[in-house]
Amino acid sequence: MRHDIDAEAAIAHLMVADPVMADVIAANGPFMLRADPEDPFLSLCRSITYQQLSGKAAGTIFSRFLNAASDGAIGDVPRTGSSGEPLRATGLTPARVLALSDEEFRAVGMSRQKTASLRDLAAHFDRGELSAHLFHEWEDDEIIAHLTQVRGIGRWTAEMHLMFHLGRPDVLPTNDVGINRAMMKVYGLEAMPKPADVLRIGEPWRPWATVACWYLWRSEDVKLPEA
Repeated sequence: MRHDIDAEAAIAHLMVADPVMADVIAANGPFMLRADPEDPFLSLCRSITYQQLSGKAAGTIFSRFLNAASDGAIGDVPRTGSSGEPLRATGLTPARVLALSDEEFRAVGMSRQKTASLRDLAAHFDRGELSAHLFHEWEDDEIIAHLTQVRGIGRWTAEMHLMFHLGRPDVLPTNDVGINRAMMKVYGLEAMPKPADVLRIGEPWRPWATVACWYLWRSEDVKLPEA
């Protein structure tokens, strides 16, 4: 289920529910997050590839991966921008990923750990245990529970998928460094908040925690996470 977040309703709620967040919103302009309608299998393959890599290096590897796993000749369509980030993929399917050999994964620059993760993700989709239809039907907690069964996908990656690709309005990551750093600053905390602190401070934001988190990232001028 994708959502078009009602920014006007969310901001109206947050401005009343949390005076500190009201100041953050006032200082950081309009809410600009829009859910990416990209195919969920493609976006999750990207998330795995980008883990623990710089954007440029990950973009190059992901572009090579798409060329290896997608249909058509490499020169058929423009696949990358100047940074190496893929612009378009055709025919990327779980079956194509499962058909890649160890040598092909190595050739595009994938580590053994990420190769195993991508294969496990593809197997879950291939067996029908994950799909765009199921994401549409499931609640947030169900999506997190199912995604974290995939090797290499933790709760944070699942939460970023909910926020940036499914447009879920009430996601509150408790272990995001950018959110925690911003929360410590704007709420005057003496140390980085623990998960229980994040939940306590964020409780008034519900059912619009995603919007509040976006404003915390924005307040720190933090590049949004690679979801």
